[in-house]
Amino acid sequence: MKLIGTTLLLLCMINAKAQQGYLLVGTYDSPKSEGIYVYTFNSSDGTAKEISHVKIPNASFLTVSPDQKYVYAVSETGDSSGQGGKVMSFFFNKKTGTLKQLSQQSSGGSRPCYITIDKTGKWVLVGNYTSGNFSILPAKNGILGKPKKTVQHSGSGPDTARQKSPHVHGIFMKKDNAGFFVTDLGTDKVMKYKFDAKTGNVSPEKNPFVALSPGSGPRHMDFHPKLSVMYVLNELSGSIDVLKPWGAGDVAIVQNIPSFPLYYRGPAGSADIHVSPDGRFLYCSNRGALHNIGIFSIDSATGHLTTLADQPSMGERPRNFNFDPTGKFLLVGNQGSDEMVIFKRDIKTGLLTDTGNRISVGKPVCIKWVMGK
Repeated sequence: MKLIGTTLLLLCMINAKAQQGYLLVGTYDSPKSEGIYVYTFNSSDGTAKEISHVKIPNASFLTVSPDQKYVYAVSETGDSSGQGGKVMSFFFNKKTGTLKQLSQQSSGGSRPCYITIDKTGKWVLVGNYTSGNFSILPAKNGILGKPKKTVQHSGSGPDTARQKSPHVHGIFMKKDNAGFFVTDLGTDKVMKYKFDAKTGNVSPEKNPFVALSPGSGPRHMDFHPKLSVMYVLNELSGSIDVLKPWGAGDVAIVQNIPSFPLYYRGPAGSADIHVSPDGRFLYCSNRGALHNIGIFSIDSATGHLTTLADQPSMGERPRNFNFDPTGKFLLVGNQGSDEMVIFKRDIKTGLLTDTGNRISVGKPVCIKWVMGK
């Protein structure tokens, strides 16, 4: 009896630990959604339960402070003057799983679609898609100040429907927090900036950008956790560029590989890209007509990619996706079918298996985590 009791206690402790992570989902407004949703997630069986939600117009992207106390979100709105975008901050109560709004500021542009925070937690960076610029806002105890600086991009690309002007689509801090990259879908460039975390000052690097193939439309990127390698997903061409540092502060493209099967000839609509926590596999989402997750193995020495599999997303228009904190599950937000699909991830092979678990939520577009209670 004593052994059975001890075993049951251990199982309860493991299960309690498995449910300590909160899943946060940003959404576009729809009849089935109205802001940011909070769930508990059980990493032992891949199930989720809604705890709360907060109403905010078009909360299409989120970021969490390094201390996990605050959540920052864009409100993807805008007007004809190139303004109207908003950034909001929230206190996250780990005991109740609820969000309390603390502040709101202008994003410095129109229709902000990306937000991130530096490693000190003192600066929030937001990218404005329609106006083609990005802003840096100070943050203290979760309270946002007015933009310290707004940097305007210029230029265009060959796709007359999507690239008439610059479109900032992502901001990605370097590991050392001394700089960041900005993907500009409208100009086919990855812009490079120096960053001073003490002052919030930003300036272009000596070699200010990496030029990608005309019409590629860079959208998102991710860093390898061990190698000096970066991966850029191009929305319009559907390709992945593998980048490495080269020379004195420059970056070179060392590989370009399709994110979808070679037989496919339709629109790409590529959306999100992530490297697995162990650095062995890369995943990307494609909307277009494929609605899939591309899976690639990563060479441990060079960082080069080899295609492994084409996994249907089990829904329509897979946008953002993310690993759970254990790396055992991959959660995919299918924006077009108002549902998140939870896949089990084979740590050894990188392949995905549908668990059958679903989260019903309207137009999911961003997935983040807050750990601990």
